[in-house]
Amino acid sequence: MTYFGALALFIGPPLVALALLTLADCRRGRPLARTGLRSGPAIAVVLVHVAIALIYTTPWDNYLVATGVWWYNPALVTGVTIGWVPIEEYTFFVVQTLLSGLWLLALSRHVFPAPPVEPPRPALRRAAPLALGAVWLAAAGVLLSGWDSGRYLGLILVWALPPIMLQFVFGADMLWRRRALIGTAILSTTAYLALMDALTIGSGTWTIDPAQSLPVLIGGVLPIEELVFFLLTNVLITFGVALMLAEEGPARLRALSGGRLGGAAALSKQPKFDKSRQDV
Repeated sequence: MTYFGALALFIGPPLVALALLTLADCRRGRPLARTGLRSGPAIAVVLVHVAIALIYTTPWDNYLVATGVWWYNPALVTGVTIGWVPIEEYTFFVVQTLLSGLWLLALSRHVFPAPPVEPPRPALRRAAPLALGAVWLAAAGVLLSGWDSGRYLGLILVWALPPIMLQFVFGADMLWRRRALIGTAILSTTAYLALMDALTIGSGTWTIDPAQSLPVLIGGVLPIEELVFFLLTNVLITFGVALMLAEEGPARLRALSGGRLGGAAALSKQPKFDKSRQDV
């Protein structure tokens, strides 16, 4: 199976369906407000995340290929590369971001009701990044130790966790308020992309270096690191889109821009907690 063939088979149909659904929803004026998200900038926010994905992932993925953490079958790609990475891989950065972003919008518009009204939780915004920070330190320790089998997992965690920590600092409580929507979006896209990955690895489209990954294969095919990769990349996309569209986001941004990260002064800048409101 060629790389572009895999993208056309697995990503093409659901992405086209989601794009058509999003277009129809926009024409009908179907809002995202039922889950406390702002409809106006939704498509622009998804496209911003496409650009972020390309910028942030490109150096890291080039390093993986350059150091042999993973490689692709030259016979199953076009041969056009940017750096060490085939053009198909850059295409995947784009289509995965679009798929995850549009899926979140579709679930928000059609499936999930309004989230419960909850007060700001500055303690959660402090605790969540600290917990991830401990994991990041452990991953960095694995890389510094020179343990070859832990190399791929360590590189994934060291690369992916810092921006997730920043997302938690900004809005862990905002994400928690929409936990049903966000959890469903992340787990469903992760499962689907992991299945695609297992099938393409089985067909020889690309290969994960067994010497630089743990001897843990899901279904006898999929390296555990690949599941972690898809989970964390979908977390990054879904968290990012949800936070940028959250109705309470602008007030939070104004508060944090004053340097009051979670303190009492920051809370005083936000709308008062009122059970009659959905934008707190």
